[in-house]
Amino acid sequence: MAYITETITYVKHWNERLFSFRTTRKPTFRFKNGHFVMIGIEVEGKPLMRAYSIVSANYEEELEFFSIKVPDGPLTSRLQSIKVGDKLMLSEKSTGTLVTDYTFPGKNLWLISTGTGLAPFMSIIKDPEVYEQFDKVILTHGVRYSACLAYHNFITKELPNIEYIGDLVKEKLLYYPTVTREPSKNVGRLTDLLKSGKLAKDLGMPEVNIEDDRFMLCGSEALIKDMCKILDDKGFVAAKKRTQGHYVLENAFVAK
Repeated sequence: MAYITETITYVKHWNERLFSFRTTRKPTFRFKNGHFVMIGIEVEGKPLMRAYSIVSANYEEELEFFSIKVPDGPLTSRLQSIKVGDKLMLSEKSTGTLVTDYTFPGKNLWLISTGTGLAPFMSIIKDPEVYEQFDKVILTHGVRYSACLAYHNFITKELPNIEYIGDLVKEKLLYYPTVTREPSKNVGRLTDLLKSGKLAKDLGMPEVNIEDDRFMLCGSEALIKDMCKILDDKGFVAAKKRTQGHYVLENAFVAK
């Protein structure tokens, strides 16, 4: 695999478990919103790489990533100590299945995420073309505690006021954060909320149906497994490598 080297330009620690960082971006580096790239550092003369979804939209000048801190993680234990000016290795090419190319046309695009699974959907909700394809884009983010709702202020306050996309966001984006381990406006697991119909009801949306609704899934293994079963039971068909479907997931992260 061919690698490029970029420089860290920004680091933000959300809490003791989560952090985000940005790097420079070579003008030749291209990606689709929803894609991931291999990133890492050199350890004992060898590249230590992991797949990371790109938070930034493909028209932005820098590349942003969102990571969990794993104390004994081979890469994240080192990555969480990065500082502005440090170097990072990236694979030359991005890839991934969390792109609308893999979904059948529909009215509503549901982005179902837990934890750092939010990352690819951050680039998607900044994509004007996605709003042209769907009447509503629904971003859900399930976490244990409210402190883990990274990007909450950006989604609710900054994004609607960005000049070239703000009006589309105000008209079409619905954001549903939910927590499972403390009181909050929305409480419960996304799978339970979807299954019971509460998720759609809270958003003022009709009950999920196969004609109108398309799904993208990114998050914990448990979320993916349970969501796939719920959707399969409703008759939704998963996208395969070269065929479209009613829902799509990022296979690169499922077993990791």
